[in-house]
Amino acid sequence: MLKLSDQEKQDIIRYLEADKPLPEKYRFLLFGDKREVELVWNGKTNEVCNIVLPFQTIEQVDEPRAERPSDASMQMGLFSTDERGRQLKGWTNKLIWGDNKLILSSLKNGPLREEIEAQGGLKLIYIDPPFDVGADFSMDIEIGEDTFTKKPNILEEIAYRDTWGKGTDSFIAMIYERLVLMHDLLAEDGSIYVHCDWRVNQHLRQVLDEIFGSNLFLNEVIWAYFSFKRKTAKKFPQKHDDIISYRKSQDRLIWKTQFKAHSAEYLKRWKTDENGRKYRDDVNPTAGGTRIIYLDEVEGDIVDSVWDDIPPVNPQAKERVDYPTQKPEALVERIIKASSNEGDLVADFFCGSGTTAAVAEKLGRKWICTDLGKFAIHTTRKRIIGVQRQLKADGQDYRAFEILNLGKYERQHFVGINPNLREEERQKQLQEKETAFLELILKAYRAEKIEHFATFHGKKAGRLVAVGPVNLPVTRLFVEEIILECRKHHITKVDILGFEFEMGLFPHVLDEARSKGIDIAPKYIPAEVFDKRAVEKNQVVFHDVAFIEVKPHVKASRKNQPATVVVELTDFSVFYSQDSIALAEETLGKKQSGSATVVEKGRIVKLTKDKNGVMKREILTKHWTDWIDYWSVDFDFESKRELIRVKKEELSPDAQTTLEGMGDAQQNLSVWEEQWTGDYIFENEWQSFRTKKDRSLELKSIAHECPPGRRKIAVKVVDIFGNDTMTIVEVSV
Repeated sequence: MLKLSDQEKQDIIRYLEADKPLPEKYRFLLFGDKREVELVWNGKTNEVCNIVLPFQTIEQVDEPRAERPSDASMQMGLFSTDERGRQLKGWTNKLIWGDNKLILSSLKNGPLREEIEAQGGLKLIYIDPPFDVGADFSMDIEIGEDTFTKKPNILEEIAYRDTWGKGTDSFIAMIYERLVLMHDLLAEDGSIYVHCDWRVNQHLRQVLDEIFGSNLFLNEVIWAYFSFKRKTAKKFPQKHDDIISYRKSQDRLIWKTQFKAHSAEYLKRWKTDENGRKYRDDVNPTAGGTRIIYLDEVEGDIVDSVWDDIPPVNPQAKERVDYPTQKPEALVERIIKASSNEGDLVADFFCGSGTTAAVAEKLGRKWICTDLGKFAIHTTRKRIIGVQRQLKADGQDYRAFEILNLGKYERQHFVGINPNLREEERQKQLQEKETAFLELILKAYRAEKIEHFATFHGKKAGRLVAVGPVNLPVTRLFVEEIILECRKHHITKVDILGFEFEMGLFPHVLDEARSKGIDIAPKYIPAEVFDKRAVEKNQVVFHDVAFIEVKPHVKASRKNQPATVVVELTDFSVFYSQDSIALAEETLGKKQSGSATVVEKGRIVKLTKDKNGVMKREILTKHWTDWIDYWSVDFDFESKRELIRVKKEELSPDAQTTLEGMGDAQQNLSVWEEQWTGDYIFENEWQSFRTKKDRSLELKSIAHECPPGRRKIAVKVVDIFGNDTMTIVEVSV
């Protein structure tokens, strides 16, 4: 720090007494900083999230390598398998739903870090963050011959506001903290590739320089893709994206030069000899003179930092999954091949359509992929099952993958508050925001506010009402605390209101409550609660969670034929609403003609007004199956307990024992222990789902061989919006 003059000291005191910010020059006078160039944005802080939340396994997916136990002996693979050839040991790939800041912090500081390091560390990260200010999580959903635009849910809207609410400042603040966590997770010989375009590339270069160091910059790849050019008034048309890459350390790096096919123009320069081989004369760089080079001895054209040979995903491409930000597999394949080896662990923390996971699986890499959107997680799940099926058909190895989410959110994460405030001010702001939020929801639900309960906020028609958090899903812990308070106060009827519910939460937790004499009705809070007019007109509808009906068909064993169970899906009811028919008709009434598609009480309705002013309604979801995109079956549900690892204690260096030849004790050593959550993992054993090319859906499962006895069968349905619902039936074989 430079020595301050008496005048400067007096100026600082005056500013502080007047409660005014110090002029910019004092930042450099008071705080020594050796950085010559620094990117500064509103709210910049060096504090990084260090929260550790347990990962809950919602579902495990492993396309059976043998259709029946008798075929299992023929299977060979990378790891131990069960009687149907399903993976028992080894790394399981991870598809994680949730806020990637909390996921990254929990990976970095939690018990899963040990598992990552045991695989050799995280060798490669590719991310394609939402660099387009228009990327607001909206999705186009196919309904027959029509398309419906699903609006983002509240969690996605909050994520969008956090990313773009204050323009570039909030985008940089969002990505900076996450990149710091990614840097820490990377192995020493690892690298990171960040996909962006002209909107944010200059800012990302500076952010990455600050985190990784400008000396560890690798490339700025120009992905120049084909697009139809439109005449622009004052500049050249934009026709490329940027992919910025950095290495973790100076002296270690995984790198393999990539080659592509030679251009037709280049091949014209080669002659053909009497044997039909292409050759040309070339200068001998060592001995002088000339030499003959044969084309079949040349590896190919070395790929440089301008990639103009990879087109975007076209509408007819086999890999296309109709996800708005989908990138071509060839693009990600080049990155993975260049900067990782077979068996290495790679990651994508904005996975979107799952391209990184699909390519990594095909190339024999292990992977971790995360996304905040349930639709993205569901799209990736279907895509990876498709990859597993293809690898199985080709006789190649593939790994199981599991779907995870974060559990046990603490109360302080329920409502977003300004982290730069003092603790006392933070608590005050938290209380004010929470109170306003609860009053808003209770008013829209027409419930009366109550106090003196730990988990309940209101009452309505003889039922108590608990309101979930605004920016996180309702978790199992949240519901378990409600059940405890119900038993304490002999409460038997409860409504739980939530914007989003944790994957796999139902029906197990509802059955648990019912066994204790408690009737819990979970209901979705619609986005319309924030529409003052809708609340005043009593137009806000809190809809129930979806409902599944199934019918098991049991066939008894006969001579040399084991007993089998077939599961038939017989009904699926949803109660969604997005916009309203009345409001849409009112809006169309002001136009000469047009159309609008809305969801009201579980029906998707298309409204059209022709040039004569005639209004028509067409129900697009004509049958209950129109709502289903995917369903799957676990034929022996309570066979695998869900275990989470939680911190038991933290050992100081003095409490750690060391062996001869080992280094000094660590500064802090966390001791983790496994705990059973009381729930079970859904083991996906059979599934049917729609694809872009095949919109059909099987409504009966395969005949699954089962040993005699009673068992529980779980059935999971994922609707066209990406939301999952599960039911459990008990059968006797």
